[in-house]
Amino acid sequence: MSERKPDLQLTADVLVIGGGPAGTWAAITAVSKGSKVVLVDKGYCGTSGATAPSGTGVWYINPDKQQREEAKQSRYGLGGQLADNRWMDRVLDRTYENMNKLGEFGYPFPLDELGNPYKRGLQGPEYMKLMRRLVLKAGVRILDHSPALELLADDHGVGGAHGYNLHTGETWSVQAGAVIIATGGCAFLSKALGCNVLTGDGYLLAAEAGAELSGMEFSNAYAISPTFSSVTKTAYYRYASFYYEDGTAVEGAGSQRGRSIIARNLLQGRQVYASLDQAPEDIHPLLRVNQTNFFLPFDRLGIDPFKDKFPVTLRLEGTVRGTGGIHIVDETCATKVPGLYAAGDAATRELICGGFTGGGSHNAAWAMSSGSFAGEGAAVYAATLGDSSSTRSLKGLSSSTLTRGASDAKPNKTEERVRAVQDEVAPYDRNLFRTSKGLNESLSTLDHIWQDIRNETISLDAHSVKKREAAAMTATARWMYNTALERTETRGMHKREDFPQQDASQQYRLISGGLDKVWVKKEEVAKEAVLH
Repeated sequence: MSERKPDLQLTADVLVIGGGPAGTWAAITAVSKGSKVVLVDKGYCGTSGATAPSGTGVWYINPDKQQREEAKQSRYGLGGQLADNRWMDRVLDRTYENMNKLGEFGYPFPLDELGNPYKRGLQGPEYMKLMRRLVLKAGVRILDHSPALELLADDHGVGGAHGYNLHTGETWSVQAGAVIIATGGCAFLSKALGCNVLTGDGYLLAAEAGAELSGMEFSNAYAISPTFSSVTKTAYYRYASFYYEDGTAVEGAGSQRGRSIIARNLLQGRQVYASLDQAPEDIHPLLRVNQTNFFLPFDRLGIDPFKDKFPVTLRLEGTVRGTGGIHIVDETCATKVPGLYAAGDAATRELICGGFTGGGSHNAAWAMSSGSFAGEGAAVYAATLGDSSSTRSLKGLSSSTLTRGASDAKPNKTEERVRAVQDEVAPYDRNLFRTSKGLNESLSTLDHIWQDIRNETISLDAHSVKKREAAAMTATARWMYNTALERTETRGMHKREDFPQQDASQQYRLISGGLDKVWVKKEEVAKEAVLH
């Protein structure tokens, strides 16, 4: 960045980047440990991101041994046996604790038939409205509409960030003892509801600081959605039957293991239709209450989804419903870079999901638990620095030069790059059904886009945010496809057409990193972490 000082300069013990569930839990937890906290969000904390506009299930399980074991086993096989037993226990414990706290904080849990609060789901608008209120009550300084453009660091590690306020046009900097990245995943601007702020920004920031990623081959999640809607609530399609236009059933199609069948039909030009005709009539009202926005597009079009057939597609959700993300190295959700932590969709979920997540249940649990783990860890780390954190000489880490000079904005060029990346990651026959030939062809294109971006100077204006988003999406796709090439098997959501079987010898995780040259290495799953 240029030597000109930012318009707004702040100091904190902990800086949280991202204002969704993980970021807000991180912020209030860090404050509870005595830290002064600043939270910055690309959107408006409390309304932006995948959780805020929707209802979500939560992996909330009573502390009963049998129930917990059944919960852990439920997706262990689907995830390719890469989850970690100890981490599943930790997340189940912390989720149980945090959901109970939400009740104490005033979240209006509905009552079940016995009159007990039902805590296995949350309504996004009410949940995130409450979380914003709790963050402000804790004394956290919030900068809304203020995306981070680069991390700041010195020889001792990460110590803050620079960014830009989309409303005021001002630049900002926060110098902090520790930084938590909670920016969500990457859905590649696919128009899935709530996901257009989720462009992989945190991955790029972390990698520029020297952090690693994990499980990026498990980042090709596609969600079932009506062709006329952006709502991707795949869980409801457990009640669906699928049909061709003539009313013939599509055998094997479904929300968990049958999305590939839907995709293959769509690739062949055969439109698939769905109807939620397997949902018992007595739960129709409950389904409507739990996911109000799911039904709005149907109601506007006069469609009864429980009786009528409607056309569906598969919408890319990438790492938002995949499991890949920033690699964490200990129980505080620290990265390998001192002072840098990751939480929520920005961090890998392999530890509790392996190579498959599906709906929001595990994701919601991971967000609130990893957010609080990271908040605790960052607060402790910042405290060890004492007053020295405010006197550090920090430099920006952006892989592209950021300048306060005259704008060189070329919106059309940025839009072309975004479309070019989408052309490589959105098609089912490139990303969902992978082959060595297809992956290598895509990487040739993506590497060229990356080099084009790297050679450009970015002026600090509103368009700089779009340029950094394009860079983050390009980098994310390159990590995805390089790790997908390395895993020569089919495991979890990672499907290799040229290696259609799961290979028992590949029960390991893949760690990746690098910017101009992407590298991939293996990490064995600890024997004591395996679920039996």
